[in-house]
Amino acid sequence: MKRWWARRSLRDRLMLGILLPVLGFIAINTGVLYRQALRAADTAYDRTLLATAKSIGDLLEVTIEGDKPRLKSTLLYSALEPFEADNRSRLYYRVTGFDGETVSGFEALAPWHGKLPQKGPYAALVDFYDDRYQGTPVRVAVLLQPVTWATGQGMATIQVAETLELRETLARSLLLDTLWRQAVMLVLIAGVVVFVVQRATRPVRELSLRLRSRAEGDLAPLEDDGVPRELQPLVAATNHLMGRLSHLLDHQKRFVRDASHQLRTPLAVLKAQVQSAQRGDVAPQQALSEIGDTVDRATLLANQMLALAKVEQIRQQADAKALDWAEIVRAVALDLSALIVEHQLDFDIETQAAPVHAHEWALRELSRNLIHNAIKHGPVGGRLSIHLLADRHHAALTVSDSGAGISAEQRQRLFQPFAAGSARSGSGLGLAICHEIVTTLGGQIELENRVNHGTVEGLDATVRLPLARAAR
Repeated sequence: MKRWWARRSLRDRLMLGILLPVLGFIAINTGVLYRQALRAADTAYDRTLLATAKSIGDLLEVTIEGDKPRLKSTLLYSALEPFEADNRSRLYYRVTGFDGETVSGFEALAPWHGKLPQKGPYAALVDFYDDRYQGTPVRVAVLLQPVTWATGQGMATIQVAETLELRETLARSLLLDTLWRQAVMLVLIAGVVVFVVQRATRPVRELSLRLRSRAEGDLAPLEDDGVPRELQPLVAATNHLMGRLSHLLDHQKRFVRDASHQLRTPLAVLKAQVQSAQRGDVAPQQALSEIGDTVDRATLLANQMLALAKVEQIRQQADAKALDWAEIVRAVALDLSALIVEHQLDFDIETQAAPVHAHEWALRELSRNLIHNAIKHGPVGGRLSIHLLADRHHAALTVSDSGAGISAEQRQRLFQPFAAGSARSGSGLGLAICHEIVTTLGGQIELENRVNHGTVEGLDATVRLPLARAAR
């Protein structure tokens, strides 16, 4: 049933959800109306039975045989014909005397042994019940008729039974009339429901048509003018999804464009170096060294470009864990210790526990790029300081070198891809990767010259990320 319901359209669900309860209500209402009509019909025909019984009671006489009164009825059956409607129902009666003897009528009619109702609808000692006469269902009215004579009084029992043909005919007529009226009402309600549902679901169909008729690659936001309030969250969610898809496609296009552009130069240089080695223009050892340097630069460039693309992939994921940034910073510094020793740097590191929500690769790549840039751009024998401090809401990593710093113009573009500080300083992707990672993690990154008495003593690269408990 659930699978069947899940396959129904919104229009079918609305119509079924409205029409089925209405159909059930109409069915219940039809039954109630039919029962009420039957009770009204029974009341009307029961009144006729009572009138017949009273007419019989008016014709009762009392005779004295010896010293004992005897009840006598002079009623002829032909006198009952006016009470037989349409010659379709038959009347039977029985008059019982003071001692339970049958005075007149049909002896096959079973005697009454019931009780009078405590509060009946008529001002008479009468009771109505259903019985059978010679196998035929009948409706019986029993009337206790007081009879008086000169020396006393007694109680006669008058039973009048009527067959049910007329009542059944009336019941069928009432049922058909009720069903006909309810069917007409159901058809009218169904027509109104179908019309209203069609009008109500038209915006959904129009929205679907607008989406299907769009050109391939068209991710422009949908207009919500004229869209019902109930559909506005759907339009907003669709526009949000289209925005994300557009961003992903733009990033993919930019990555392909940058990759093709940036890798073309080292590959061309590598080809030229190979051709030069083949011609014998340079010594084999020198040629191999130059080729190795070119391959290393191309490998570094490819790895950085893949790292930049991976940042976008991480941005779409929501499974980041709380990691201690201090442990990752120390591990990265240990990995780069050989390079620090090679540059003979005066190195110091200070860290505090700093739990942040992030992927381990992102924190490691961020820390590695910042520290590696400080090593590469600092002078040999200079100073390298790493400080990771945490307050109530943020963790701040500061990597300080003793290089020449950066100009105001460089500060504006160093976070852009392929914007290196100088032509020989690298591909210009390190700080761009850092900026993308920090933006993804909801933090900030700053580059500030460290100035003392007007002299630049180095560069401070500071990254602030929200702590895990603050992020929650």
